[in-house]
Amino acid sequence: MKVCEIFTSIQGESSYAGVPCTFVRLAECNLRCLYCDTQYSYANGIEMSVEEILNHVKLVGVNLVEITGGEPLLQEAETLQLITSLLDDGYEVLLETNGSLSIKDIDRRAVIILDVKTPGSGMNSEMDLTNLGFIKPSDEIKFVICSREDYEWSRSFIAENGLKGRCTILFSPALGMLQPVLLARWIIEDRLDVRLNTQIHKYIFGTDERMV
Repeated sequence: MKVCEIFTSIQGESSYAGVPCTFVRLAECNLRCLYCDTQYSYANGIEMSVEEILNHVKLVGVNLVEITGGEPLLQEAETLQLITSLLDDGYEVLLETNGSLSIKDIDRRAVIILDVKTPGSGMNSEMDLTNLGFIKPSDEIKFVICSREDYEWSRSFIAENGLKGRCTILFSPALGMLQPVLLARWIIEDRLDVRLNTQIHKYIFGTDERMV
């Protein structure tokens, strides 16, 4: 597998925010979102076997593991194998994916954090919307909001696709593009049943620090 980096930090996003987590960031991505904060994962990466990754995770001793990218499902066969192996070893596994590739074959014990790309991302047309049919109650759907227009679009998307109550829904302000206070106010005003998802690792460690 092409691995960009493996590190342990505080989980900064999702409903798992604040929990120690080991991150396996795989290299390469098929999308180019305008707000991407991990462009360094687009290329390069070192080759590691699934067994080598498992051994690295075991040495760390943290039970929560997130597989992210880049886009981890570009290396589908090995990523699916890694997820199942981690789960079989007793780890709690999160898989973060950009929503453009199918999630149907992912081990159902894993928690999927599925991006739905808003128009402001520039990648909205790349979504595989059949993924919505594979979402479980334990999964999470994330919208990165760049503007009021993105907010309105996301609110309509939730209603049109019947997502309310199906899983945890995350609204995340795009760093440097939308102030969290504005998004918080909109959510409160509309009594929207979503979770405000700020990247707390960036508040803790800074916006340019890697492997946090």
